[in-house]
Amino acid sequence: MPFSNPTRRRASIFLLVLLDAVAVSAQIVAPSPDHAWQSPAARQIRDEANRIHGPAFDIDPTKTYMLAELIDLAEMHNPETRLAWERARAQLAAWGVARSELYPTLAAIALVQADRSEVLLASRFFRQTVMTFETALDLNYTVFDFGARSGRIEAAKAEALAANFAFNDTHRRVIYQVEQGYYRLQNAAGQEDAARASLANAQTVQKAAEDRLKHGLATLPDVLEARASTAQAQYDLQVILGLQAIARGDLATALAVSPTIAIRVPPVYEASIPDSIAETVDQAIGRALEQRPDLLQQVAEIRAANGQVKQARALFYPAFAVRATPSLQSLYGLQQTLPWAHTTDLTGQLDFTLSWTVFDGGARRYNLNRAEDTVRAAEAQVNVTRDRIANEIWAAYSNLKTAFGQRQAAIALMDAATLSYAAALESYNYGVRNLLDVTAAQRVLAQARSTDVTARTQVLAALADLAFAAGDLIQPGAKRP
Repeated sequence: MPFSNPTRRRASIFLLVLLDAVAVSAQIVAPSPDHAWQSPAARQIRDEANRIHGPAFDIDPTKTYMLAELIDLAEMHNPETRLAWERARAQLAAWGVARSELYPTLAAIALVQADRSEVLLASRFFRQTVMTFETALDLNYTVFDFGARSGRIEAAKAEALAANFAFNDTHRRVIYQVEQGYYRLQNAAGQEDAARASLANAQTVQKAAEDRLKHGLATLPDVLEARASTAQAQYDLQVILGLQAIARGDLATALAVSPTIAIRVPPVYEASIPDSIAETVDQAIGRALEQRPDLLQQVAEIRAANGQVKQARALFYPAFAVRATPSLQSLYGLQQTLPWAHTTDLTGQLDFTLSWTVFDGGARRYNLNRAEDTVRAAEAQVNVTRDRIANEIWAAYSNLKTAFGQRQAAIALMDAATLSYAAALESYNYGVRNLLDVTAAQRVLAQARSTDVTARTQVLAALADLAFAAGDLIQPGAKRP
């Protein structure tokens, strides 16, 4: 029998929907392995990604920012601090959910129902209509469970503490990233100044050689050697400019701004650099073990694991709960050939439940063993972290002492190289020294300038390393280098 028009229309619509579903599912994966995946769904995801932006803030390109100002900006606007903060808030809410188990739950129910049916009486069917109006309360309360709820609450509270310590550790890492980017940018800017000074010295030597060549006091190889030194100084300057641009981009990334934004920092020569450190390495290690947020986070995780042990032990004992469901019910009924009937009554139910798992194939025992193993693993992890922190402090302390020694040596090198270059250039102008002596002194002076800048920033960076390893960066009274 041929299909009627409505049947054909329904079949056509079903076929179109099926083909559309197949086409949509085909867009989820690439049609073949030899081409990249492209689809309207991918474009929608890209559009959504373009609409997700963090809070914007402005960097004044004409202002010279101090380190403390940049740290404050990073802590306010870096997305990592926002992520850690939201996670801590979510864990706090989970703690609130766990504490709510100490209280009863109360639910209100409203029911309106109409039922019409045919009832058989003797040899006839009578139509019957019943209308129900009901309001009820459902009260549930666990009277005791031998510590299962308190174990969950303790675990959730410890996890909230761990999340807050993780939040603090995020701030510590963000501050450290800003400090390292700041000092790298200062070092690059100082290296630029040193490279430009070296270029000026090379141009001075080149001019002196060309002047002596004009008066017949120098040879062409001397001039060529001086020009080569000038070209080398120009090359070194371009390398430094490239490194400075990269350092500026790294600092901008730590601040969560575009790397194309120019950030001005004071020169490293204006930084106050100490000559030594007063505390001992044992004092630094002790301070780190007291305040490192990552270590405190792991200690909080031990608490959370102990709460899970308490919860696992409670499963061996019964749980007693009470449930009350008072209900106010109003009924209206109508039977054929009879008038309406009505009744109202307060009904309800009171249940006492004692549940106790007698046998579960060892699941509770294994669950308890797993929880206890988790506690021991967390304790072992704390000991591992303690050893790692002590090693980090020792390395940072040793690097700082080395940086202090290098700084003193760089000062002596700079003084000696400056005097050597001045004496060599003056002797060359009087014809006492040759050009090779001057260019050699010039190279030593250029290296001394670069070493002096590096030694300055190494002390500052080593101080930041020690503060980072000790956890000083997030302490209220800590001094930021």
